[in-house]
Amino acid sequence: MSPVIVTVVIGSLAFSTPREIAFSRLLPAAPALAAALWPVLPTVLLGVFCLLVMIGLSFVYSDLGTPYTAGAIVAVTLAAAYASHLRLQREETLFQVRLVADAAQKVLLRPLPRRIHDVDIESLYLAAQEQARIGGDFYEAAETPYGVRLLIGDVRGKGLSAVGAASVVINCFRENAYDQPDLKGIIRRLEVSIARYSMATPVHEQPEHFATALIAEIPYGGGQIRVLNCGHPPPLLVQRGEVHVLEPTTPSPPLNLAALVEEDCYCVDTVTFFPGDQMLLYTDGVSETRDRAGAFFPLPDWMRQHGPEPPRELLDRLHRDLLHYSGGRLDDDIAALAVRCRPIRPASGVG
Repeated sequence: MSPVIVTVVIGSLAFSTPREIAFSRLLPAAPALAAALWPVLPTVLLGVFCLLVMIGLSFVYSDLGTPYTAGAIVAVTLAAAYASHLRLQREETLFQVRLVADAAQKVLLRPLPRRIHDVDIESLYLAAQEQARIGGDFYEAAETPYGVRLLIGDVRGKGLSAVGAASVVINCFRENAYDQPDLKGIIRRLEVSIARYSMATPVHEQPEHFATALIAEIPYGGGQIRVLNCGHPPPLLVQRGEVHVLEPTTPSPPLNLAALVEEDCYCVDTVTFFPGDQMLLYTDGVSETRDRAGAFFPLPDWMRQHGPEPPRELLDRLHRDLLHYSGGRLDDDIAALAVRCRPIRPASGVG
């Protein structure tokens, strides 16, 4: 309710009701409410107006305890003005923080090209922390001499605490996706980068620094896709109306954990990818979204219902359905990429 309306209602009741009810004692509430809504000067002016109303009431009712109520109005108005000043400072600080977060997001998760050659690409990102713009999930797409290369991954943890490690992985991928002739070479560079970052970070933050990652390569006009999955949720492939879960033939370790297994521990799988086929890459925030009963979001079944949709429409629907399924609250960061090999348009005949 507007502070002006509160003032008018209290003043009207004070003038129109018997003296014993003493609605005038509620006048300090108006500047107190104004502190949460208005700048400093309007708050002070409202307090002055309430004081004048109280003085006017004293001419009608002589025994209202005017000095005490007037003193309360003055004290509350001064406190409200100070509270309004602090609120405006916090709002300005929050605004600046959001500007920085938006700039960081544009650097870390820059907008992806919607099409590279004959591949359509769309992205979705949702941070679990309400005030955060970025978190530990990441993705990237690059047009390279070897084809379209895609990256999606998830740093252990969520929100701002995982941003540093995610930025290391993304920047390393951006540099090496163009130079490394095979996916194993890229993964090894990512492994080295996150290991160095982890070693340079204070010991108490060490458990945060490992990440799942998946790299996919779509050769230009090749009719196939190569996938290297390092502990990441398997992508879903929609092919001829059927949904296939692309589990890796041999599991590869997450980034920064390769030292725990043998040296040559990465496996690249190759699957067909024809015109019209579509693939969904996602982080575990999607598949592990829970409803109120604790059941996981049935992503493969959901994909079977909506697989033929264009990538943008598919991700928009996924966004809405995840929020609906979870009751509007996400417990983890969410990232997803939808890629489609553009269908071949039939050549128009000449009559």
